[in-house]
Amino acid sequence: MSRMKILLSNDDGYFAPGLNILAEHISKFADITVVAPERNRSGASNSLTLDRPLSVKKAANGFFYVNGTPTDCVHIALTGLMDTLPDMVISGINDGANMGDDTIYSGTVAAAMEGYLLGIPSIAVSMSQHNSTHFETAARVAVELLLHYQKTNFLSPTLLNVNVPDIPYEQLQGREITRLGKRHKAEPVVQLKTPRNETVYWVGAAGQPNDGGAGTDFYAVANNKVSISPIQVDLTNHTQMNEIKDWLKS
Repeated sequence: MSRMKILLSNDDGYFAPGLNILAEHISKFADITVVAPERNRSGASNSLTLDRPLSVKKAANGFFYVNGTPTDCVHIALTGLMDTLPDMVISGINDGANMGDDTIYSGTVAAAMEGYLLGIPSIAVSMSQHNSTHFETAARVAVELLLHYQKTNFLSPTLLNVNVPDIPYEQLQGREITRLGKRHKAEPVVQLKTPRNETVYWVGAAGQPNDGGAGTDFYAVANNKVSISPIQVDLTNHTQMNEIKDWLKS
């Protein structure tokens, strides 16, 4: 069986430990190309840089880094930087969860989503908390998913959002296919004064789960299971279409 070609990216930057550990594990089973932001771009979502040119540089370890967003990285890689398209895009390993509403803002998910939008099966991999210590666990999970895909391809391009508990691999309680939960309203912004007496604001912390019951990504991770959520890009509220049609007629 020929080695797969995998594009790796992230939103924490090309120097992030999660990306380096992921590359170390995946490279044992596939040929990898790494294209990641030059600095931490967490929360960048699906933004593309259209107001200036972007540069691509190569680090000593062979990783490419871009002075742009995670979406920029994957877009550039798939539309010009790589000679041949990869078999899969894997984004991560993010230092922190991307569950529920997080996926809207996540640069990790956005990098994988860009691969999906360009027709490549893609996986976003995140740890369950910040300052994680068990990236190896998530790397092993990513390898397992890759090898399973190699044996049994998806029927169509698929986007998976994977969250892994920050525990030793041996303590995992299995894997669960989940839906995205929802969070409470975010914490208030933090207001500060600069030395020049200017008011500045830090975005407040994300809220706690509001919809985190059985079947959700929050619930699976809380029970030490790997959460695997198939997600999509179509934002259309199909169930409300007829309601809006009737509203316009009234």
